[in-house]
Amino acid sequence: QVQLVESGGGLVQAGGSLRLSCAASGSIFSINAMGWYRQAPGKQRELVAAITSGGSTNYADSVKGRFTISRDNAKNTVYLQMNSLKPEDTGVYYCNVEVVSYSVEVYWGQGTQVTVSS
Repeated sequence: QVQLVESGGGLVQAGGSLRLSCAASGSIFSINAMGWYRQAPGKQRELVAAITSGGSTNYADSVKGRFTISRDNAKNTVYLQMNSLKPEDTGVYYCNVEVVSYSVEVYWGQGTQVTVSS
């Protein structure tokens, strides 16, 4: 079994910064892609950023130039540095990790609230 623990959410004023972390632990041989999704009230969950095992990244157009995703493979951890935050960035942020163990499975974090005030 694999556990994901997220941290780093909170309340910040527009223009501020936050850094999210998601650490995976348990029966892990390796990790493929890692990513962050968010869900605003009344909206569908959407991809914010993703990073492959080789370090290639992909961002939603709305966060390009403001957010940076990175990973520490030794710690099985993915990060999301969020700068120049806007009220429309408000939502619950979930990490998503593809783990290679006895099989390949996708796991979700418990979610962390990010609230950006205007």
